[in-house]
Amino acid sequence: MSMRQQARTQQTHSVEVRQVYERVLAGASVRSRHVEVGAGNRVHLLEKGAGPPVVLLPGGAGSAGFFLPLLNELQGLRTLAPDRPGQGLSDPIDLPQHRYRETAVAWLDRLLDTLELDATALLGHSGGGMWALWYALAHPDRVKRLVLIGPPAVPKTRCPLPIRLAATPGVGELLSRLAPPSPKSVLRFAHHAAREKATLAGYPDLVDLLVAGSRDPIADRVARAEIRVFVSPFALLSPSGFRRRSRVRPDELRQVAVPTLVIWGEYEPLGSVSVAQAVTELIPNARLVVLPTGHGPWLGQPGQTAATVADFVR
Repeated sequence: MSMRQQARTQQTHSVEVRQVYERVLAGASVRSRHVEVGAGNRVHLLEKGAGPPVVLLPGGAGSAGFFLPLLNELQGLRTLAPDRPGQGLSDPIDLPQHRYRETAVAWLDRLLDTLELDATALLGHSGGGMWALWYALAHPDRVKRLVLIGPPAVPKTRCPLPIRLAATPGVGELLSRLAPPSPKSVLRFAHHAAREKATLAGYPDLVDLLVAGSRDPIADRVARAEIRVFVSPFALLSPSGFRRRSRVRPDELRQVAVPTLVIWGEYEPLGSVSVAQAVTELIPNARLVVLPTGHGPWLGQPGQTAATVADFVR
């Protein structure tokens, strides 16, 4: 076995993740494939349709499969949704805390090169929204339109208590042992951290995918590392929990040079609609759409979310 094969074997996702992902995709209208980004690093992505391209970046604890209710509704676009590094079926990469932002931007840049997308629309949810925003700031020439759904580390957002607990050294590990990943614990987390318990419960396959991801050592390690980039180790002593240096500053938002759509849930746990309004006002060419949802608007409002995105991107 070559060194590359050995390295790939050591970072293979669990059998449970692969089996659940395969079952979730069985009835979906998307194509699943891997692309190689850089030397030996594979990225798994879901792809559908034809038209103007849009790349969807999922949040920190979810694979691209979590976007399926949205992907199934999007029409008239070429949609590409990658599993971010270490999530879903994508290989992990080294994401050092002191260069996390630069590494994320470089990974996305290589992915767009591999997909031969000189310019594209970008949609990011939660932590994926931060990746999309960082990339738009670094490479505005490659981003035609930007859609941000519940980006966490922007001015005046707060960090939900479950996220702060998960990021606190020792506490997160203890909670995982006391309440190991299960459909019940995932739905409880969705209630407190995303205000989407009732809507998520309507997608049992997605619940199973989240459970499998939480049990997968690679995905769990990556998700915890990302949380700790954004949240202070002393989060319980902080009113917000987000590291000051991880936030996108107001002066950076004023430099966003691409048309931007901010989608915000009326019950978003990151903050009230006034928080989203303040962020939208800082971005020169931005507009805000508020939906009667929590942190994952396509779970309860898949058709309305898809129509809002498609109208903006096309």
